[in-house]
Amino acid sequence: MDVTRPQVLLVEDEPAQREVLAYNLEAEGFEVRRAEDGEEAMLLVSEAAPDLVILDWMMPLMSGIEVCRQLKSRESTRHIPVIMLSARSEEVDTVRGLETGADDYVIKPYNLRELMARVRTQLRRTRPAAAGALLSFDDIQLDPERHRVSRAGSELKLGPTEYRLLTTLLEKPGRVFSRDQLLDHVWGRDIYVDTRTVDVHIARLRKALTREGGGDPIRTVRGAGYALG
Repeated sequence: MDVTRPQVLLVEDEPAQREVLAYNLEAEGFEVRRAEDGEEAMLLVSEAAPDLVILDWMMPLMSGIEVCRQLKSRESTRHIPVIMLSARSEEVDTVRGLETGADDYVIKPYNLRELMARVRTQLRRTRPAAAGALLSFDDIQLDPERHRVSRAGSELKLGPTEYRLLTTLLEKPGRVFSRDQLLDHVWGRDIYVDTRTVDVHIARLRKALTREGGGDPIRTVRGAGYALG
C-alpha cells in the first residue's frame, strides 16, 4: 500500500463495473481496494480506514445503505466521505441515501469524469494534500504538487518520512494524533514499525522546522501523541 496516495475503497458487486471504475481511479492516482459486498467492505475498513468510500446501494449480504449507516454511526469512521452509487433515481431514494449519511449521491449510469471530479471534491475536505491543495499553518507552508516545504519564506529540506509526517499534521492542525495513528498514516499498516520510531522522526521534523529559527510548532500531548499547534 502506498500511503502517499489517497486510499479509495470501491464497493461494487458487479464485476465489470467494479473493474472499469477501479482502472479509472488508479489512472487518476488513487490507491484502490475492492469489495464485492457490504460485509467484505466492513472487514476491509476495520483493517485499514480508507480516505474515501465509493459504495453501491444494491448489494448482497449487506446493502450499501446499511454499510453507510454503520460507517457514519462509528466515531472512528464517521469522518470518511461516502459517495453512494445507485440506479434508483427517484428523489425519495436520493434523500434516503443522503439522510443515511452519504456525502454524495450519484445515479447510474454515471459519467466517469464527473464521478472523478466528485471524488476529488470530497477528498479536498478530508485530505487536501491528496487533492493538491496548498497546506499552511502559521508561517509553515507545504506545496504537495511541487513537493516543497517552507517556513517564513525559507525552503526547508525534509526527508520523505518527515515530509509525510508534516503533511499528516498539517491536514488537521490542532488534532492530536496517537503514535499508532501516525504509523497508519505515514508508514501504513502492512509495514511493521515500532512506535518509538515515530518519536525519532518527530524529533527530526522538529529539528528541520526550527533550523532557520522560529519556535517548535509540534505539541507533545503526554499519554496521547502529537499535534501541530
